[in-house]
Amino acid sequence: MPQGSDRRRAVVVAAIVLGSMICTILLARLIDSRRPAPNLQLEEEGLYLAGNTLRRASLSFNGLAADWYWMRSLQYVGRKLLRSETKIPLDDLSQLNLKLLAPLLDTATTLDPEFSEPYEYAAVVLPAVDVQQAIHITKKGIAANPSAWRLYQHLGYIYWQQGDFQAASETYGKGALLPGAPSWMEAMKARMVSEGGSRDLAREIYRRMYEQAEDNEVKKMAWLRLLQLDSFDQRDALRKVLSLYQTRVGRCPSSWKELEPAFRASRLRVGADGAPLDPSGTAYVLVSGKCEVELDPQSEVPSK
Repeated sequence: MPQGSDRRRAVVVAAIVLGSMICTILLARLIDSRRPAPNLQLEEEGLYLAGNTLRRASLSFNGLAADWYWMRSLQYVGRKLLRSETKIPLDDLSQLNLKLLAPLLDTATTLDPEFSEPYEYAAVVLPAVDVQQAIHITKKGIAANPSAWRLYQHLGYIYWQQGDFQAASETYGKGALLPGAPSWMEAMKARMVSEGGSRDLAREIYRRMYEQAEDNEVKKMAWLRLLQLDSFDQRDALRKVLSLYQTRVGRCPSSWKELEPAFRASRLRVGADGAPLDPSGTAYVLVSGKCEVELDPQSEVPSK
């Protein structure tokens, strides 16, 4: 008898799981069916149910519905990026007209207020599109998860990006008081006030983001920004070498080969042709006649 009872329980559980999946699929199809026919130029994904309404409609399947909206957010951005003819950093997508990204992320986090990935994405991607919505969604996450120190890290990052170092300092300070918060959160509070716009602080912010990021694309963006900061330092050093050469010789070098002795002395990494390499391993471009150095357009290092 106990074995038969266990089997019946297993069947009931399987039926509940299957029913949940079917309801989620039907909900997605219902929402899709209410959309107009796609535009030949560009189809936009409209939202026909607000987050709170959808939360009631989806009953106990909020987590599954939140996952669905989260995936739609990623697909929405991904399609826009694929259509773009230029290489655009994840944290600078303003030119892509992502007007539906904020509603998608807001709906996902309303359906599941503890879902961490959409908050991270909102903090990194959304400020360039709609900074007020980025702040709104992150603050909503803090209200729903008051002990989550990473949300304070996200909000502090948004304020830092906007140049509001005082608000960033206060936000990092509040997060530092929470259980489990790392000691660098408190250090960040002090550094925001004293060195808010410095490269060293930017490097620390992106290093911590790289360490803590849950989304692989956010992690990659932080890594690229770290490469960019290293490239800024390298280009400053190269400009000093170019300036010294011009002062000594009376002209700008016509090729990198003329500067090889200086590169060896400064321990700059160079390629087989004598050109200095950026942090991604791509040769820098020498602007002839101007004593200037630029990134190669093919470099992985962001140009802006």
